[in-house]
Amino acid sequence: MNLPNKLTLLRVFMIPIFVVFALWGFTPANTLIALAVFSLASITDTLDGSIARKKGLITDFGKFLDPLADKALVMAALLVFVEKGWVSSVPVMIILFREFMVSALRLVVKSGDGVVIAAGWFGKLKTAFTMLEICATLLLHGLLELGVLIPAGAVLAVDTVLVWLAAVLTAASGIQYLVAYRSAIDWKK
Repeated sequence: MNLPNKLTLLRVFMIPIFVVFALWGFTPANTLIALAVFSLASITDTLDGSIARKKGLITDFGKFLDPLADKALVMAALLVFVEKGWVSSVPVMIILFREFMVSALRLVVKSGDGVVIAAGWFGKLKTAFTMLEICATLLLHGLLELGVLIPAGAVLAVDTVLVWLAAVLTAASGIQYLVAYRSAIDWKK
């Protein structure tokens, strides 16, 4: 197994660590620890792709697992936010639907003609924005938990705007994937 694929697997293994710190308050700084774990996991997303392209280590395994690891990390964070009451479930459900739809599309296209759908630029933009949105939400709530004087209503308003922007970007990138790969799907089977 090459280094980029190991970094992707590391990201997957960091997800439960993130969830534990994000959900359960061991210290007043728990949310900031969760932010650090999430940020480190997000950095592995940049590193694995960069190393794979630069060193010629791109594999079908990596093209398949990397976007799934991204989805799992992002969905874990967004579900934590819903559980904590920080964001509405509606934009999160939109994001979830798109992620399952694109994953199903990847499987259908792969099984049909062997093509592996790698993440496109719009999907990468969506992932980057959503990861930044998650980091901002964790930072703001972490500061609130430490007693920094930020109006809680303002934090929730920022959370709402950012998660809805992420939902719109996510839906738009899902439509892009459907349009781009519609010809690769045998609709009669």
